[in-house]
Amino acid sequence: MNGKVWLIGAGPGDVELLTLKAVRALGEAHVVLIDDLVNRDVLRFVQAGVRVIEVGKRGGCRSTPQAFIERKMVQLAREGLTVARVKGGDPYVFGRGGEEVETLCRAGITVEVVSGITAGIGVPAALGIPVTHREICRVVTLVTGNTRSGEQPDWRALAGSGTTLVIYMGLHNLRRIVEELQAGGLAPDTPAAVVQQGTVSGQRLLISRLDQLADAVE
Repeated sequence: MNGKVWLIGAGPGDVELLTLKAVRALGEAHVVLIDDLVNRDVLRFVQAGVRVIEVGKRGGCRSTPQAFIERKMVQLAREGLTVARVKGGDPYVFGRGGEEVETLCRAGITVEVVSGITAGIGVPAALGIPVTHREICRVVTLVTGNTRSGEQPDWRALAGSGTTLVIYMGLHNLRRIVEELQAGGLAPDTPAAVVQQGTVSGQRLLISRLDQLADAVE
């Protein structure tokens, strides 16, 4: 009999933002595969003696190959084990959850996704920044500033979209992003914020005008 894989979103960092379902799934696991960006405090909900496998993924650093992670989940589940695959944020929001579910389904492995609070919603909320507001902005766009292919979103089109832009993994290309948004018509004095280590100790927040943002970050 095959085991099962729980694909768990651990939220933006603060362990108290875990869902009750995530805590239950962690407690059922025989083995845990945990991403580098996940707060290790979540392991307090794992039973003693459970094997923990580090499968780190951090931008700009050496990372565990995605193909290895997927093969490992299939292998462990076929051994009859319950596997907790723990990711930061939400598995389906820039978390490769869709790829992993496809692989597990093709292998005939039962998988259940446990939603987590994605950083693009949870971090602004923790800082008192509403991403939508009836009097200011009624639409929010979540977009990544860094892709595997290096291809960038159409920043000029997004500048004219009239939405709150929440940009994940945008620091590396920040200056280019700012230039493209302004070229697309976004006003230089548009309020902008950059957050590092959101919701955990070491959190840093910078608020600036759009046209001064890259220099302020540097």
